[in-house]
Amino acid sequence: MAALGPVQWPPSPIRTERLLLREPEAGDRAAFLELFTSSEANRYLGGPRPRDEFERAMPDGPRRRPGLFVIDLAGAMIGLIEFERRDGDRPGHLPGRGSEAELGYMLLPHAWGHGYAAEASSAALDWFDGELPDEPVVLCIQTANARSMRVALKLGFVEVCRFDEYGAEQWLGVRSERPLSAHPH
Repeated sequence: MAALGPVQWPPSPIRTERLLLREPEAGDRAAFLELFTSSEANRYLGGPRPRDEFERAMPDGPRRRPGLFVIDLAGAMIGLIEFERRDGDRPGHLPGRGSEAELGYMLLPHAWGHGYAAEASSAALDWFDGELPDEPVVLCIQTANARSMRVALKLGFVEVCRFDEYGAEQWLGVRSERPLSAHPH
């Protein structure tokens, strides 16, 4: 995936009712390792990476980059949110486009089922709207991922298309509306 583009970075941490969205820190390394090597967390994302390979790729901790937020609950990383440019060579795009901003998120399995994905994504989308107000945002989900499909609909994403990629049916949605923020920043 390509870089997000010209945004003011790093932003001030974003606070929601229960969460803090912030830049990655060296102390997040263990949580990043757990997240990317978890078979549960990566079930619909192509599978986990081998732990030794991921440890070599991240010797000093997670890399900071525009569009990448850690989801922090009470001082501990429980997941991440990111915005990147969807590669124009991949299937699934908005009609007449080809390099849309794409929202992605991952949470550690112990954080599932508490509404954190929707809460963090909503706050991140509010931030994105402030930085790139005229830019559409897409979300791509494997259709078998029922939890993420519910989050997408809750966030106001509507289906654009379905396609096969990575040996599975994928759903591409675009945000249909931009509600006013319900989260203090």
